Amino acid sequence: MRINFTLNHKQVSAEVEPLERLIDMLRNQFGLTSVKEGCSEGECGACTVLIDDLAVTSCTTLAMQVNGCSVVTTEGLKDSGEYDDLQKSFVEHGAVQCGYCTPGMIMSVKALLLSSPSPSQEEIIRSIEGNLCRCTGYHPIIKAVKALQGGELHD
Repeated sequence: MRINFTLNHKQVSAEVEPLERLIDMLRNQFGLTSVKEGCSEGECGACTVLIDDLAVTSCTTLAMQVNGCSVVTTEGLKDSGEYDDLQKSFVEHGAVQCGYCTPGMIMSVKALLLSSPSPSQEEIIRSIEGNLCRCTGYHPIIKAVKALQGGELHD
C-alpha cells in the first residue's frame, strides 16, 4: 500500500505492508534512528513521535495510519542545522545522560509545549509519565523544560 504524508516538514511517500509498524518504516525506509525500540508495547516512550502535533508511540501505530498526516521526529526539530531550543536545554541541564530515552522525552515535551507554551511543573510531569528513564531521575528533564520559560524547579 502506498501512503503519502509529511515527514519532518517534507512531503514523502512510502510503500508499506498492511501490518508494518510506524517505527519500522521510519527507521528502515527513512533512516530516522532517533526513534528507538524499547518495549514494543507503547509502555516506555522511547519511540515517541509527533503525529499532527500529538505525542504517539510509533511501536503501537501502523505505518498506514499516518497517511495524510504530519509526522515529526527529533530529526525534524532541527532548523537550518541548529538544534531546537528544547534540545539545547536538555543538553545544558544534563537531561540526556545515556541518551536512549531522550528523543522520546523531547517529543513528549514538545507536544506539551505546542499545546501549552507555558506549562506548569505538574503538566510537565504529566507529559512525560509515559516515558521511562533510568539515568536522570527526571529532575534534570523537568528543569530543562522549566528553564525554557525562565522558571525554576520546585520540589
